Amino acid sequence: MAKKFSKLRESMSADAQAKSQAKAQTMLQEMPLQELRLARGLSQQTLAEILHVQQPAIAKMEKRTDMYLSTLRNHIRAMGGELDIIARFPDGEVRIQNFSTPDNEEKELVHSS
Repeated sequence: MAKKFSKLRESMSADAQAKSQAKAQTMLQEMPLQELRLARGLSQQTLAEILHVQQPAIAKMEKRTDMYLSTLRNHIRAMGGELDIIARFPDGEVRIQNFSTPDNEEKELVHSS
């Protein structure tokens, strides 16, 4: 007979519960696009409708290991998020800004003239 996870968690020591929670948070911070979409409660069909593409295009995109940043940015935005590009170095992190959206580029051009 299967046990409920909540019952199992209650029987764990406080240290084991803390380690389990930390591992779960780490897993939530790193996941493939397909798992992210599922975690956001979206089907491939729903995401395809938001992006105005066919469902097979979403399936293909989720399997890719290389794509344009603009494609990935649009995919993330369709799920309700924003994409940031971060470079990590031993002495700190730097957010890369020259991958802005076309809207931002147009605004920058207007303000610089």
